[in-house]
Amino acid sequence: MKKRRLGQSDIHTAPLVVGGNVFGWTLDEAASLRLLDEFVAAGFDFIDTADIYSRFVPGHTGGESETLIGKWLHARCNRNRVILATKVGHSMGPGKDGLSRAYIFKAIEDSLRRLQTDYIDLYQSHQDDPGTPLEETLQAYAELIRQGKVRVIGASNYKGARLKEALDLAEQHGLPRYESLQPLYNLYDRSDYEQNLEPVCEQRKLGVIPYFSLASGFLTGKYRSRQDLEGKSRAGIVGRYLTPRGERVLRALDEVAASYRSTPAAVALAWLIARPSVTAPIASATNSEQLKTLIQGVDLKLDAASIEALDCASS
Repeated sequence: MKKRRLGQSDIHTAPLVVGGNVFGWTLDEAASLRLLDEFVAAGFDFIDTADIYSRFVPGHTGGESETLIGKWLHARCNRNRVILATKVGHSMGPGKDGLSRAYIFKAIEDSLRRLQTDYIDLYQSHQDDPGTPLEETLQAYAELIRQGKVRVIGASNYKGARLKEALDLAEQHGLPRYESLQPLYNLYDRSDYEQNLEPVCEQRKLGVIPYFSLASGFLTGKYRSRQDLEGKSRAGIVGRYLTPRGERVLRALDEVAASYRSTPAAVALAWLIARPSVTAPIASATNSEQLKTLIQGVDLKLDAASIEALDCASS
């Protein structure tokens, strides 16, 4: 099955998206710019971020990731050679959240300023806003597209029914539709996407760019016990994967990785890429070695028996 592109035919995607949540958080400015250089030098071009990154870090206000990406774009003069995605909707402070027309118009100007660009390739609703009519949100995006500030739009963290409602509304009223979905999906977190979202994406031909592709690092195999999580910032998130099912998944990853002389992380990414509905997984790296592992996952082609073994372990 041919992979779904994101919207207009001239917006192409390599089979991997670099996650910008780490820029300005676990990576300082110099390391962030260096990693972006290495990512592009390896032949990739899709960068995903959000205005809220990294407001979740004490002392941060949001916009740190966009700011560093903007500095990189300005320094390298390569804006026309990358696909740039960002998001709007999560709280940036009192009165700065949601998907109302007024807030979207303000938020995009802030993002464009930080990113040092005059357009965004993929502008995404970071989460649903039940308090704002879907039509108001889509009309705001329509205006931004007319102004040339946005090329196509996408959704993140939407429920299947709500996503379908937005797509139906766009079709009925001649409004721009969500061309992509950014869901939580990986070898462990499968049921919600596969049962509720994948059918909509396949039927309506949406691109799919999953986040937490490595389950916050669990699928790399470096967290196998509670002791491995002691003192780690992700202990609360990764801890939920330390279950009998999680152990089965890691064993299967180890076995498949050994057969390919690869790593659990690369195999977990290859499994995602092999999913027909997935356009390209989003994954973050904090150093060159991690980036090389991600690239290995792109190059790794799993056979049917390996995919079946991983499916069974994670079912």
